[in-house]
Amino acid sequence: MRVMQVMAGAEYGGAEAFFTRLAIALHKAGLSQRVVIRKDEGRAALLQDAGIAPVQLSFGGPLDLKTKMSLKREIKKFEPDVVMTWMSRATQKCPRGKFVHVARLGGYYDTKYYQHCDQLVGNTHDIVGYLTNEGWPSEKVTYLPNFVTEEKMPSLDRKRFYTPETAPLVLAMGRLHENKAFDTLLQAVARVPNVYLWIAGEGPLRGELESMAEQLAVKPRVRFLGWRNDTPAMLATSDIFVCPSRHEPLGNVVIEAWAQSVPVIAADSLGPGTLIDHMKTGMLVPVDDAKEMGNSIKYMVDQNDFRANIAKAGRAAYEANYTESMVIERYIKYFEEIVTEDIA
Repeated sequence: MRVMQVMAGAEYGGAEAFFTRLAIALHKAGLSQRVVIRKDEGRAALLQDAGIAPVQLSFGGPLDLKTKMSLKREIKKFEPDVVMTWMSRATQKCPRGKFVHVARLGGYYDTKYYQHCDQLVGNTHDIVGYLTNEGWPSEKVTYLPNFVTEEKMPSLDRKRFYTPETAPLVLAMGRLHENKAFDTLLQAVARVPNVYLWIAGEGPLRGELESMAEQLAVKPRVRFLGWRNDTPAMLATSDIFVCPSRHEPLGNVVIEAWAQSVPVIAADSLGPGTLIDHMKTGMLVPVDDAKEMGNSIKYMVDQNDFRANIAKAGRAAYEANYTESMVIERYIKYFEEIVTEDIA
């Protein structure tokens, strides 16, 4: 079986990071695979280090006919049984052919961009429900979860980030975008004295968030780390992970924290609200409620036994549903099934 994956995503993002993990894991599992990506030397280097030689195309706008023709040539050379596209732009550039065209969706995207696909994959049950409600036949829509690495890394030297060793440390990760609600998190931290906050990510709101930290008088306790590739090390250094998102279809960062046995607090948006069993595998607070988020951070800091139990239960949830071996087995089985069905 031969599978081509095509990613036309941005430089940073959760879907883009998972694509890279999945491609590398499928390669390790021995799948015959060709990987095509939007030009990105950083992503290309990660794939090359894992033994994958990606094809890089520009994936420009509607007038970019070169990418479409180049992708068609790559498909003709590789003769895949399955082509799985990521993002609507990659899906639109994919020609029809003698293969099963699967689009992988990690959000509630307009289905008009996916009409010529044979199959769709959603990474949450709710996304699958959305797609079937939009008219897709249930037999052509499949739930396949994400996985995260359980690689362990040594904790970082807090002194490098001007953070006291004994201070409670809250970590948050994600694109600095309105949907991620880091403004709410800054307001919450302002209510909890002595707690330090690390925010790992980049995005259009960085300047605005830095100004807000200064206005709230928490700037001395907040560190904007930029986009980083050492998530296990950051989690190993932190005491609590917080996902404050207003809109979060999955909440992959929650699973990453679970994998590293870090207790989680999250806004009760769709993804984290579905993942977390409140007061068992994490704490849920209302969306945009800085006061309740601050109270939850303070409670988690003060209650050592509770914090330890939440971390343990989160790790158990990860082991039960989101390990690499478990998800890779499901992906390979899925590819085999849809190819067999297509032949039949």
